[in-house]
Amino acid sequence: MSAELLINVTPQESRVALLENGCLQEVLIERTSRKGIVGNIYKGKVSRVLPGMEAAFIDIGLEKSAFLHASDLTHPSLEEFNGHTIPRPTLQISELLYEGKKLLVQVIKDPLGTKGARLTTHVTLPSRFLVLMPDNSNIGVSGKIEAGEERERLRLLIEQLRTEFGDDHGYIIRTAAEGISEDELRRDMSFLLKLWKSIASTAAESPAPTLVYSDLPLVLRVLRDMVGEKISRVLIDSRETASKVIEFSQKYIPDLAGVIEHYPGERPIFDLHGVEEEIQKALQRKVPLKSGGYLIIDQTEAMTTIDVNTGGFVGSRNLEETIFRTNLEAAQTIARQLRLRNLGGIIIIDFIDMLQHDHRQQVLKLLEKSLERDYAKTYVCDVSPLGLVEMTRKRTRESLEHVLCQACPTCGGNGFVKTAETVCYEIFREILRAVRQFDARELLVLASQEVVDLLLDEESDSLAELQQFVGIPIRLQVEALYIQEHFDVVLL
Repeated sequence: MSAELLINVTPQESRVALLENGCLQEVLIERTSRKGIVGNIYKGKVSRVLPGMEAAFIDIGLEKSAFLHASDLTHPSLEEFNGHTIPRPTLQISELLYEGKKLLVQVIKDPLGTKGARLTTHVTLPSRFLVLMPDNSNIGVSGKIEAGEERERLRLLIEQLRTEFGDDHGYIIRTAAEGISEDELRRDMSFLLKLWKSIASTAAESPAPTLVYSDLPLVLRVLRDMVGEKISRVLIDSRETASKVIEFSQKYIPDLAGVIEHYPGERPIFDLHGVEEEIQKALQRKVPLKSGGYLIIDQTEAMTTIDVNTGGFVGSRNLEETIFRTNLEAAQTIARQLRLRNLGGIIIIDFIDMLQHDHRQQVLKLLEKSLERDYAKTYVCDVSPLGLVEMTRKRTRESLEHVLCQACPTCGGNGFVKTAETVCYEIFREILRAVRQFDARELLVLASQEVVDLLLDEESDSLAELQQFVGIPIRLQVEALYIQEHFDVVLL
């Protein structure tokens, strides 16, 4: 499958779109005013230890304190406190950390909503072919390198190079390392060791909290991390950025340098390839299927729910076959939408009920197969007794909706507002409450145009009866800035 990268760069933001066979699969956005911090390394200071949660809050210099769980603490931290390694289950967070302690941490999850960043002390440094793990000595090989001989060759090369450099750090061999030479691995390892030495030196000399190492900007980071992808073309609409990317590729990814081009056209690059339209569609709840069916995607803080409907698809044979075909198409579309919208956490999929067990298994297998190309780690459970598919998708950055949108100022993110009729009745109750508590010669009701119109029209008789009952005049005044739910009853 051929992949194409479109890169749109402006002073305010950088956007990267990944197209596979002309179809948009993923959108990455980094804004100058709000850059992602995943991969950044900080020298932090413990601000609070929470024994009941087996976690701690770490001050890394951001507005919100970051979160560190006990499971994300490395063994060197245990040795520092105990003099020798003790099995983790016997240790409490209060034995490992204390307020004011300084430690080196790396961000593994951006701040999301009201939550601060998620941290780990398991620092990793990625390059094109390797990932350096300073806190252990293990050697791992990407599961996508399937040939046993190649896996063993790469593992032996790393062992030899570690001996050559006098290095006892751990490494993960990335997919892109398949078939590369010893010299290329040596250059990669040398670069990572120099980088780690620089980071360790900076951390030792810096106060806490301090940013010790910042990951590459989005455009370069995407190229580095697109391991295993067969990129046929990279189009960049900024001449300056294109020059930097070509220079970076020639140094670190020479096989990619030849496919990087500057796009000089007047028409915006995302418009030319239909990306802008796809982004707008990805912000809508309803996702149409080619067959006539559709999905409804609702994202909440707790989870994301996806409902599958046949819609206008009536099929041509029988109901079970119609449902089966709709669910098959939905499974492929759901995998693409999860990646495009960057939906993470718990995801519940309500496929249309299928009577045949074989059909349910085929839909589940297609969903799992469609998720294989997703960079984020996913886990899919079997169909539940209620006919639901439960799955999780690793969340490291905010979803497309959270990056581009904010909660509606009118409904506060609820997705609905009280009707004008409901507000009218609330006003009536508030008037009665005010009259019983305070003395007033007159009442002034401030409300939105829709509510005042209803009070003067359909509810005019009720308003007149209420005025007669309380025995004082009631005046109405439209406030243009009031939303439909907002009103005030003023005593004059």
